[in-house]
Amino acid sequence: MIIVERMPGPAMTDRQVEVVERKGLGHPDTICDGIMEAVSIALNNVYLESFGRVLHNNIDKGLLIAGQVEKWFGGGRVVQPMEVIIGDRATSRFGGRIIPVEEIAVAAARDWIDRHLPQVRSQGDVRIRVALAPASEELAGLFERPGRLLPANDTSAAVGYFPLTPTETAVLELETRLNSQAFKQRYPETAEDVKVMGVRRGRSLDLTVAMPLLSTHVASETEYFARKETIRRDMAAWAAERLAFEVAVQFNALDEPGRGLQGVYLSLLGTSAEDADSGQVGRGNRVNGLIPVNRPIGTEAVCGKNPVSHTGKIYNVLAHRAARAIGEQLSGVREVEVLLVSRIGQSVDRPLLAAVRLLPDREGDFMILQRQAQAILEAELAEAEALCRRLCRGKEYLGVPI
Repeated sequence: MIIVERMPGPAMTDRQVEVVERKGLGHPDTICDGIMEAVSIALNNVYLESFGRVLHNNIDKGLLIAGQVEKWFGGGRVVQPMEVIIGDRATSRFGGRIIPVEEIAVAAARDWIDRHLPQVRSQGDVRIRVALAPASEELAGLFERPGRLLPANDTSAAVGYFPLTPTETAVLELETRLNSQAFKQRYPETAEDVKVMGVRRGRSLDLTVAMPLLSTHVASETEYFARKETIRRDMAAWAAERLAFEVAVQFNALDEPGRGLQGVYLSLLGTSAEDADSGQVGRGNRVNGLIPVNRPIGTEAVCGKNPVSHTGKIYNVLAHRAARAIGEQLSGVREVEVLLVSRIGQSVDRPLLAAVRLLPDREGDFMILQRQAQAILEAELAEAEALCRRLCRGKEYLGVPI
């Protein structure tokens, strides 16, 4: 049974305070999410091609340990490489055949780094350690049960919502723009490790952006601050043209002129994981690409989880897809939230709880909206098998580039 209830107002856009964050491409947490999902996709493809099915795997215990570099205006060198640890569980033997799990994982990780982090040499600036062990017999046995869909391998809760607010859209679009090919061509001195924090107070929006400049492209402290101001003005002009807010843009707010290297945000490899910050799976963006502090959000690390039985992954994506479908198909609804809860052992398309919360934009017959929302969520659940297939192939957006 699907429960549909009325959401209490006000709508998010009518509230006085809103906080939204996005961790960009080169952020250590985003790197972990992207690498672990790439490893999961690579393993699932091998399983499907070799055995016609996905075997048990969960690659969602990833860690990026910061390295050490020396930087100076105009250059730098790597002193100690970063280290990526790929951990949890993966089937390495099936039907009398050995699956080269470690080789698959390392190749997928290096490929992700090569495609997304242009300043990082995947063969020299990063060490990769694989710690993937076989699963327990009970969980591995789930993957051999007959049926169109597998039983859930966890009791898990997920939530999705729609639509994005103007603040959420602004944060998402700004980071995407800063890491776009066009922006990097215009400002080749900018690194990939971008973080955007949006704080809205009424109709005023404060955007705090962290994005290092590449030490190899900046010859002096004076040049750093000159380039920084040019980039800040570019962001401010974009925000003023794009957003219907009173906008203030803060860029690399820790900087302090006159302190040399201690007063500027420089990077050699384009990511703070080179010498400052480590990363971990699940600490970054939700599956819609944001960390929306005011919204209901799940706690699961989605990236790297297996895509056919782990509802910590499937339901997070499905909840956002269903919320969007309901919001787009129903007239007279301002906001939608979808909550899904699985019970371990129960088929993925039969959640323990499926609930929808609707915020109508006008008075009317709420029972009509209830019936329509129930029908849409039922249709989305009926498409769970197709969703799992897309997840296997990396065809669904999970908030990070894969």
